[in-house]
Amino acid sequence: MKIVFCCTHAVAEPWLEGFRQALPGVDIWEWQAAEPGQAPKLADHAVVWAPAQAFIDEQTQLQNLFCIGAGVDGLLKLQLPDKLSVVRLNDAGMSVQMAEYVCHAVIAYFREFGAYAQDAAAKRWSFKKPLVRADFAVGILGAGVLGSRVASALKHFEFPVNVWSRTPKQMDGVQSFAGQEQLPHFLKATRVLVNLLPLTAETENILNRANLSQLQPGSYLINVARGHHLVEQDLLDLLQEGHMAGATLDVFRKEPLPQDHAFWLHPQITLTPHASARTLREESVAQIASKIKAVYAGQPIEGRVGRERGY
Repeated sequence: MKIVFCCTHAVAEPWLEGFRQALPGVDIWEWQAAEPGQAPKLADHAVVWAPAQAFIDEQTQLQNLFCIGAGVDGLLKLQLPDKLSVVRLNDAGMSVQMAEYVCHAVIAYFREFGAYAQDAAAKRWSFKKPLVRADFAVGILGAGVLGSRVASALKHFEFPVNVWSRTPKQMDGVQSFAGQEQLPHFLKATRVLVNLLPLTAETENILNRANLSQLQPGSYLINVARGHHLVEQDLLDLLQEGHMAGATLDVFRKEPLPQDHAFWLHPQITLTPHASARTLREESVAQIASKIKAVYAGQPIEGRVGRERGY
């Protein structure tokens, strides 16, 4: 069993040691490009995050690419051999983090904690009339593993929760909308919009003026998926016009966010540095190792990506 590790910005040794413990006898190493004229060491499987095309071109015997993140849009932009299977993480500790993050953002908006913080900074004792929870329907774009966990968490706080996805979903206490024909109905029923969609050709720029303007007045956006889902100027315009009340953004078209970007100092936008759900190494190693064992046992594995769908 030969595994190559190629993960940009990750310290390799803890990952390598984790796989050696989970898969005794495995031959695993961190990828380094072969020197000119030198034959590369080839692996059967790869654990990756943002690998270069040169890695794919060199590793001609790979059967599976195991991605250590939930999103695989970057991998699908590479020229991948038809025989090469892309496998994403099912969860690996990300869904509970995402639920925490989204619930925090929704509640902060609903309870007007931002306004209270401003009053406290000005030493101003204030009273705000309680808002009606039923008026703050949360709509979640994407009802996969992460979206389903977020929807379940929000239900505990008794917010009305809707989801939108390609196909209908069955979730207790959650209304499901599906397909392009139901997207306008979903948006019009939404006061707080949470984006958890995979990034594909169909979903890129989905958070645009045409769609965001269909949200209820005073709406709020939480984007924790990909920066390329959002048309940034459209959000800024709708905030200035008063149709939207604010946004919490964790992902951006360019990361790190440029120092001169309008989002940094915007009073209605809360920023975090792509921190909503971090990859947890121990959980990820255990899941990927389990899948590799299943492959060698001839058993099916979850998380294989359909390239035609993009997730």
